[in-house]
Amino acid sequence: MIIQIKYTNLNSTPAMNDWVEKKLRPLEKLLNHWEKEGKVIARVEIARTTNHHNKGEIFRAEVNLDLAPNIVTRADHKDVDARTAVDIVQGKLEQELKKINNKTRPQDSGGQKQLRKLRGKE
Repeated sequence: MIIQIKYTNLNSTPAMNDWVEKKLRPLEKLLNHWEKEGKVIARVEIARTTNHHNKGEIFRAEVNLDLAPNIVTRADHKDVDARTAVDIVQGKLEQELKKINNKTRPQDSGGQKQLRKLRGKE
């Protein structure tokens, strides 16, 4: 998985880059199926939504996962802290990937192919 990080109205820090990497790398175990078809790109945007407020949900984290040429999944969240927003987005993406993988994975793990071989039809 390739992770591209963009900061909007916020300065980039190595600690924040490491945090995003640390949170998104565990999703690779759910992306094995998609990695075989091509490269998976995670486009991450961390933004400060306002420059004049100091309280409330002023940080936004958004992640777009390009799984295949026509399949993109997205999650975003606003929070008081940028790291908390990234945490919550990671959880949302994990749920979305599990849902997508359940829809696209073969239900029978190759049993039909074995039956065809036994019958001599393959």
